[in-house]
Amino acid sequence: MNWFTQLFATQKTATPDSMKKFLIVGLGNIGADYVNTRHNIGFKILDHLARKEGIEFQTVKLGALAEYKFKGRTLLLLKPNTYMNLSGKAIKYWMDKESIPVENLLVITDDLNLPFGSIRIRSKGSDGGHNGLKNIQLLLNSTVYPRFRFGISDEFKKGQQVDYVLGNWDDAEKAKLPERLDVATEIIRSFGTAGLEHTMTGFNGK
Repeated sequence: MNWFTQLFATQKTATPDSMKKFLIVGLGNIGADYVNTRHNIGFKILDHLARKEGIEFQTVKLGALAEYKFKGRTLLLLKPNTYMNLSGKAIKYWMDKESIPVENLLVITDDLNLPFGSIRIRSKGSDGGHNGLKNIQLLLNSTVYPRFRFGISDEFKKGQQVDYVLGNWDDAEKAKLPERLDVATEIIRSFGTAGLEHTMTGFNGK
């Protein structure tokens, strides 16, 4: 069974309306201490898109949600408030509530294995040791769901991974972030309108 077949084998039958609705989830931790940390790039990308489009997040069950209308599509931007390790709980709840099929889910997360600002979009994959992805995999009972990994690099000394991931961006990274955030918002728009395959072709490695 290939990944596409597996994707649909675990889903309810999609309706025309549900196919026009997308759940875009940025992973991160809530609280002022985490706002500018590398681990919160998922939140940061969604916040950047919301500011550009003049939309606001509202506090909802298990997170903060903003509705973004774009070219006939409805993109629900979700920042879970469950903390990173329980991200799957919020995702599963909102997928079920809004009848969003898994192929219309996009999870945005940090990735230590990619150079800073690098982009990798995939239809499936392992959790790579990422606790947020581990929980999503557990709750969805599948490794087959679209994810957008944003590289934060691995420039830390042995034993300092936690401090690095939960640390703030350095000055060089801060200078480059605005351009990378603009690219990230284009990825979200492309995913909602052109689809996963086109988005992977157009943005992977950029």
